[in-house]
Amino acid sequence: MEEHHFYFINEILGAFGFSHFAHEYQHVTHSWFIIIIMIAAGLLLTRSIKLLPEKGQTALEFVISSIEDFMVDITGPEGRIFFPFIATIFLYILLCNLIGLVPGFYSPTANINTTLSLALCTFILTHIIGIKYHGAKYVKHFLGPLWYMIPLMLPIELIGHLARVMSLSVRLFGNIFGKEQVLAIFFAFAGLYLAPLPILFLGILVSFIQAMVFMLLATIYFAGAMEEAH
Repeated sequence: MEEHHFYFINEILGAFGFSHFAHEYQHVTHSWFIIIIMIAAGLLLTRSIKLLPEKGQTALEFVISSIEDFMVDITGPEGRIFFPFIATIFLYILLCNLIGLVPGFYSPTANINTTLSLALCTFILTHIIGIKYHGAKYVKHFLGPLWYMIPLMLPIELIGHLARVMSLSVRLFGNIFGKEQVLAIFFAFAGLYLAPLPILFLGILVSFIQAMVFMLLATIYFAGAMEEAH
């Protein structure tokens, strides 16, 4: 009989007859759970916005303004056009990374399918931005500064852009999967509630850093697509 880890969402879905789907696609079900949390939190924190903000609104404004300032410092004011994507993907990845630290839950970003889908969305949006800003001239980004260098530069640029997908997806997946495995080992040796706090702190740190790295790289790629070809 195939052994499964215990996850609360799997057990809940299993009670409704979706046990096979829950265990086979636990990264999907936990992603849905994160999306529901984000939507609910957004509705709760924005339904009573006031001129003089309270604690919840202050915290939300601080997070959003920090992400926006970070992004604008790299892209300039024009970069605000894709701020919703950058902010959403950062918060989504951060929550996906952190939820695995809670016993009975699984980090969706510990599955390559989740990270690959995020990387592909970023890759596609990068070139949409490039075409939006430059039109057909965007192709110059792939051809190099001189016409006789096209046979050399075109393959290099294509490989480089495709490698971005691998870089974004594998880096995030590898770090979060490694975090999950290390925590599982310590939980097994130290017990569910006695896992060393330094390891949990390290897990929080890794989760935050990996969300920041993904956001930073995505912002840099978008800024590069906005620039004129050299």
